[in-house]
Amino acid sequence: MKQNYDLIVFDWDGTLMDSAGLIALSIQKAAADVGLPVPDDAAARHIIGLGLSEALQALFPQADAATLAQLVERYRVHFLGQDHMIPLFDGAAELVRTLHAKGRYLAVATGKSRRGLDRALEYSQLGDFFLATRCADESFSKPHPAMLLELMDELAVDRERTLMIGDTSHDLQMANNAGVPALAVTYGAHEHAHLCEFAPLACCHSIDELSQWLQQNG
Repeated sequence: MKQNYDLIVFDWDGTLMDSAGLIALSIQKAAADVGLPVPDDAAARHIIGLGLSEALQALFPQADAATLAQLVERYRVHFLGQDHMIPLFDGAAELVRTLHAKGRYLAVATGKSRRGLDRALEYSQLGDFFLATRCADESFSKPHPAMLLELMDELAVDRERTLMIGDTSHDLQMANNAGVPALAVTYGAHEHAHLCEFAPLACCHSIDELSQWLQQNG
């Protein structure tokens, strides 16, 4: 495996874990619980990748602070009640282990909360393979570059030696804002055509394609 990048930063939901469907469904159920219009799948998926509060504010701009607080609470009830059953994408764990064995620094930059990511790392048994992680409730939400800048600073890796991998425009825009090359995956929350607008190095349509791209270019 060629080593063009020292640090590979993964988004989590929709990139390593097949959770986009449950996230969208949990948003829809939470909206129904608090009496807000239930968004369709496309609208619910579009805000995946943002921090939870930012995502719900974007999706329900008409909601006041008290309603948004209730919405966050109901979303967590629906999502956390099932998150232990969400699978990784086939081949994702093997990819992470292979990259780790090859000496790559691995990190996560996610719109999940710290509590949510820690649960996901525990359930997936991948926590030991990531040197550093950043979550939306401890940094700025995507597409702000802060999470990537903090990870590069913590691990002492330059921009040109860092690669961001994600399934949403928010991931790619964060990478662009940080001056970091990015790779898109199209099997998650956002559609191929929308991802291409942010000029990723490539768009991979499966974990197998992602693995092959990293073997050749990573």
